[in-house]
Amino acid sequence: MPPREDATLRSAVDLAREAAEGIAERGTVGEHLEFVMDEERLATHYFACTAPAYPGWRWAITVARAPRAKKVTVCETNLVPGEGALLSPQWLPYAERLAPGDLGAGDVLPYIEQDPRLEQGFEATGDEDVDQMAQWELGLGRKRVLSAEGREEAAQRWYDGENGPSAPVAEQAPAPCSSCGFFVPMAGALRSFFGVCANAWSPSDGRVVSLDHGCGAHSEVDVERPEPAPHDEPIVDEFAYDALV
Repeated sequence: MPPREDATLRSAVDLAREAAEGIAERGTVGEHLEFVMDEERLATHYFACTAPAYPGWRWAITVARAPRAKKVTVCETNLVPGEGALLSPQWLPYAERLAPGDLGAGDVLPYIEQDPRLEQGFEATGDEDVDQMAQWELGLGRKRVLSAEGREEAAQRWYDGENGPSAPVAEQAPAPCSSCGFFVPMAGALRSFFGVCANAWSPSDGRVVSLDHGCGAHSEVDVERPEPAPHDEPIVDEFAYDALV
């Protein structure tokens, strides 16, 4: 059950305001907002903060008294966020702070020992194509290769991205990449869905594209060429020329 309200602590508004003004910049302690009982003989007075840099924040002054005592003492003074307060973004560890595309020259990502997107290169996965790839990679010295989760995550990201079927250039393409001569199929488990574009004129050149992606640089399509039309004899406006003497 909530603590019983303490009339002595409630009446200590002036003491709480004096404590707030003792830590605040002059003129930034506003009106008294509320009184909250925290525990038995322990409560907090809240005052509005009028500083322009802290909209929505409140001064919180915690007061208390000893059993059977009438003297109120100040325990803590704080500036705390209220409803709608302007707050800084939530802190994130460095490993979670970077987003795809943020990595630049000289940057190094932290090592993730237990990365669900990777697995040991010598582990059997049950997928024949992947197992063959893992055994071949093991000879090259790679400790880890893509796991099933890693492949699915990459495939979904590529399919939903700008080189998938929903990209604006693909929606207006005359034919899909699967029938284009510049489409190079991928090896391994992803070959059923993706390949690489090898057309220098395509906006997807050198990128992974889905089979149902497409663009206007398809090898087997052509623009509609209008039939040549005869032209009338040119008409010369003789009055536009000055006579030469």
